[in-house]
Amino acid sequence: MKILIIAAVSLFVAILASAEHFPSLLLGSLTAITAVAGCYGLAFSRARFPEQALLLLFCGLLFKFAITIIGVVWGMAMGWMTSPAIFALSYLIFSIAATSLGFYLRSRQRAAPSPMTKS
Repeated sequence: MKILIIAAVSLFVAILASAEHFPSLLLGSLTAITAVAGCYGLAFSRARFPEQALLLLFCGLLFKFAITIIGVVWGMAMGWMTSPAIFALSYLIFSIAATSLGFYLRSRQRAAPSPMTKS
């Protein structure tokens, strides 16, 4: 609960600090969340062979790069990226947060026994 409160306060302070550049903050966060979700979906698909798992990891990395590049180009073309520094910081923070959340949910999903294995 303490971590959730700290995260909420940090997000609120970030929004207040970047009030003038809110579109950059929003663009960075949405680009990061989309890129991490796509990468996570591709990289952690079920693989039958180790080589296939490595290929999926590589495809996930390329997908993340592609989404990031498309997001940056699109944001600059639409004029939403008013501050590259705010965009970069929000991308970094939300990328780390989305990755941590994804791994946390996956570990909880693996730790919980499935209904078929309960006796």
